[in-house]
Amino acid sequence: MATATKSKKKSNAAVRPLHDKILVSRDEAETQTDSGIYLPEGAKDRPKTGVIKAVGDGKLNTETGNRIPLSVKKGDRVIFSSYAGTEIKLDGDELLIMSEDEILAVID
Repeated sequence: MATATKSKKKSNAAVRPLHDKILVSRDEAETQTDSGIYLPEGAKDRPKTGVIKAVGDGKLNTETGNRIPLSVKKGDRVIFSSYAGTEIKLDGDELLIMSEDEILAVID
């Protein structure tokens, strides 16, 4: 039986997504409604928007061997589906790693 151990020291490692993967920082949830009512933690919706922190080098075209570049870039604000990506915690920040296919739109 394998057991997981927690690392006690904080790492400053950078994450570099591979291929067509994208690293996204999700926007903060609203704490107050437009009319001024404060929302409890259980009533907050998880935002479906965020900012791209890093992108991979593109999907591999198996016929030519070339990389197909991504249509998004670092710094773009994007909209993604509710259950998109895999949540990770890096240096106290909660980030999502998702495929480019899970991005629905870029906010200009």
